[in-house]
Amino acid sequence: MIDIHSVSKSFVTRDADPVHALNQVSLEIYDNEFFTLLGPSGCGKTTLLRLIAGFEAPSSGAIRIAGNDVAALPPQKRPVNTVFQSYALFPHMSVAENVAFGLEMQNAPKSLIDERVREALEMVRLEGFATRRPAQLSGGQQQRVAVARALAPKPSVLLLDEPLSALDLKLRKGMQSELKRLQRETGITFVLVTHDQEEALAMSDRIAVMRSGDVLQVGTPRDIYDNPQDRFVADFIGESNLLPGAALGRDPAKTIVVRPEHIVVSPVSDGAKGHATGAVSAITFLGSDTLYEVVLEEGAKLHSRSRGGAALSTGDRVIVDWARGVERELAN
Repeated sequence: MIDIHSVSKSFVTRDADPVHALNQVSLEIYDNEFFTLLGPSGCGKTTLLRLIAGFEAPSSGAIRIAGNDVAALPPQKRPVNTVFQSYALFPHMSVAENVAFGLEMQNAPKSLIDERVREALEMVRLEGFATRRPAQLSGGQQQRVAVARALAPKPSVLLLDEPLSALDLKLRKGMQSELKRLQRETGITFVLVTHDQEEALAMSDRIAVMRSGDVLQVGTPRDIYDNPQDRFVADFIGESNLLPGAALGRDPAKTIVVRPEHIVVSPVSDGAKGHATGAVSAITFLGSDTLYEVVLEEGAKLHSRSRGGAALSTGDRVIVDWARGVERELAN
């Protein structure tokens, strides 16, 4: 387990102004889980990953891996390996030589190196690419080589710093599945840094949502999606309607959170009731789904995402409704 206890990190700019990258962060990352640090750029997630790796030292607080304080350990002595966004492959080396590099730096026996390289390339399904150079590989294949190199020494923890951001959408989706498979097969703890909330929801056992150096919420993807604890989490994870309480005749100090897929819009008819009424202001066809934008009579705007349903047109007056239990009420 990785135990991060009250960790803070500050940097000093060229103008001698302090920048607080992390503020008393505490986290427990369990053995054999896929854990994601998720947040916008500048939230501190990569800084925290670098502290775990040993590339930076915390200003205060402690980090323990498997119960051992790693403060005095340099990166090469920690039971972790890192996969970088840039792949960081050596262009003059073959695939096999790149994968073997870490083991060679550890002075491992050649027989062990050959065995681990073969195993690692099999895991990432690049057995037939051992003699190729990085320039002869696609972006997705290069990323697999970087993962194989990190896995070959059999670390306890694999750190992944935005590893998929340089790939196109199709390759990114494929590598998401590959990384999940590798984590399950190896049993290694994976810690992923990403700003992509869909990526985090698809891959993670648990997620820590970060903003401005703070951890706002930790939980499973389902828990964070269904039960956001504040406005930022509700807005950042997936699509949300953040409706002023006053627009629904509720407490003006509250915000009502409802996901678009939970909202049903239907034509106004005699006797029909709902949470609010409004008019359709825009319709977007999304293939299997249709997205309706509705302006409520009180002026608030919301979106409803539906599959099939009533045929509506721009300007139609509609009733807006949702089932009991799907909304969340948060403080403004």
